[in-house]
Amino acid sequence: MLLRLLLTCSILAAALQFAACGNDDAREPVSSQPAATPAPAAPANPNAPKIVAFGDSLTAGLGLSERESYPSLLQEMLRRDGFDYEVINAGVSGHTSADGLARIDWVLEGNANVRVLILELGANDLLRGQPVGEMKKNLSEIIRRAQARGARVVLAGMIAPTNQGREYQRESVEAFKSLAAEHDVPLIPFFLERVAGVAELNQPDGAHPNPEGTKIVAETVYRALRPVLEAERARN
Repeated sequence: MLLRLLLTCSILAAALQFAACGNDDAREPVSSQPAATPAPAAPANPNAPKIVAFGDSLTAGLGLSERESYPSLLQEMLRRDGFDYEVINAGVSGHTSADGLARIDWVLEGNANVRVLILELGANDLLRGQPVGEMKKNLSEIIRRAQARGARVVLAGMIAPTNQGREYQRESVEAFKSLAAEHDVPLIPFFLERVAGVAELNQPDGAHPNPEGTKIVAETVYRALRPVLEAERARN
């Protein structure tokens, strides 16, 4: 599994390097425009419990319409399967794990009845070559604060591109695995699994999924999220 993920990330590194051509800010291909995506339309029940998709441009849906973003697609999947939750898109392009830590309390306080936090951060840390230990510390504190408010957390794993070095890449993989174990949360091993490095599933920048790629991302997230929601349903 790890070998396959590392190979996928090697392809992603090449794609990112290609996407960086002609871009003065080549270190930040998943954070080129600082903008938040509005939340999808609320479900039929306005008092429904909430799922917060918390992340960077990959969550915000950079280059996509609101309805094409993965949180919006996830909302459709939940409705289809009878889960009465409102999905909030709390993705902000350009954000690192430190940026996420700085705003997590505001996001949780501003949305009543948050049951689940889908945590997708770290890609910008890794692309900039920031210390993995610092990223892990920030993500750990985000998880702790969400859990302290009674929210379940689903952690989306990221992998450093190979141009940061094999050892750094291994550290990134281990960081997410150890975070999931330490906090007892479900882990998506690689958020961009089956999408990274596949030209026809990405926008021209080679880093952000296009509408077809985003459908795969939403399916990947839903596979990890659904057991959490089923457990919640069984308890209630």
